Amino acid sequence: MATDVQRHGHQLLNGQCSPRQALDLIADRWTMIVVKALAEGNQRYGALHRDIGGISQKMLTQTLRSLERDGLVRRTVYPVVPPKVEYTLTPVGETLIDPLAVIAAWAEEHMGEILEARQRHDEMNASSTEYRRAADPRA
Repeated sequence: MATDVQRHGHQLLNGQCSPRQALDLIADRWTMIVVKALAEGNQRYGALHRDIGGISQKMLTQTLRSLERDGLVRRTVYPVVPPKVEYTLTPVGETLIDPLAVIAAWAEEHMGEILEARQRHDEMNASSTEYRRAADPRA
């Protein structure tokens, strides 16, 4: 019996297919972080901006608009002065909480290995670059 990955995995290679477009959406750096922040409940823009370190106002706005457009986030504007706007995950957005938690756990578990691999790679490339420069005086 074929697994879901075997049945649908070939579709991921096609850039125009639905599963690939959905993966492109959630693979965005800020999407995962915003979904995690909203998993705690309703949030106002300012609170999200304070809670998410390193995100610019422009990027937060773009990410929220994209998530709203794709039906993962609901934006509620209250008719008060000053204006009050809250963001919350939709039921579809809530379905991302568990898969993203698994990805976050994987990242935490393997980050040491990833950093070691990067360092080895960078060291090998640095010595190889120095060797090429020494061998070719024009470089």
